[in-house]
Amino acid sequence: MPASFLPSGRSLVVGLALIAFAVGAYAVARETSMFAVGRIEIAGGSPEVKQQVRQALAPLIGTSLLGLDAGSLERRVESLPTVVAVGYDRAFPHTLRLTVVPETPVAVLHRGADTWLLSGRGRVVARIPLGTLLGLPRIWVPHATPVAPGEFIDPATAGSAARALALAQAAHFPARISTAAILHEELLLRLRSGLELRLGAPADVRLKLAVARRALRGLPAGAAYLDVSVPGRPVAGTQPSSLR
Repeated sequence: MPASFLPSGRSLVVGLALIAFAVGAYAVARETSMFAVGRIEIAGGSPEVKQQVRQALAPLIGTSLLGLDAGSLERRVESLPTVVAVGYDRAFPHTLRLTVVPETPVAVLHRGADTWLLSGRGRVVARIPLGTLLGLPRIWVPHATPVAPGEFIDPATAGSAARALALAQAAHFPARISTAAILHEELLLRLRSGLELRLGAPADVRLKLAVARRALRGLPAGAAYLDVSVPGRPVAGTQPSSLR
């Protein structure tokens, strides 16, 4: 390389000094209140969810935006029973901005006289008073079923039913659903009209709901159930099962 293109000794010293200064300034900013978190802005979720997130992140107030631990922040927020995921951004000098994806309640879970709000992922969101949220479908589980906020219900008992209800909600299923259950490893929904919808094994639920949607339009009078467990061959009948 020609000598004219080589940096001079003085340029190297100045460059190294600038790098050292930048590193030192960054270290100082991390350890001082220069960029301390003073405000948390939250997008997404209900006012209650936002308040829960603020409480979970209260220990971060006063800490440096530069020193935020992304993994720790996500764990704090996503451990909340009401939250699916969170994203964040630093708005210097003092604001932490969050985008929250909340759990979507789809059913009320019953275990004896105890009731909980259940999300579309089969996660227990919160314990609620008996007899509330009457507009949501009901799911019953045996007394021995472990239930705790933040935990996921076993698919074999209620988790698959919750996910089916979430798919029905997302697809704007035209009939209102009263109850859901897994009986003998098969998924059954009871509509508010009293009609029982049999979906068979909890697989291909989206397709089965689409078939049921079409079949409901031509359902014969007096039908007690609609069986779409074989999507290509829906069957209607007059004998309901023991679904409560």
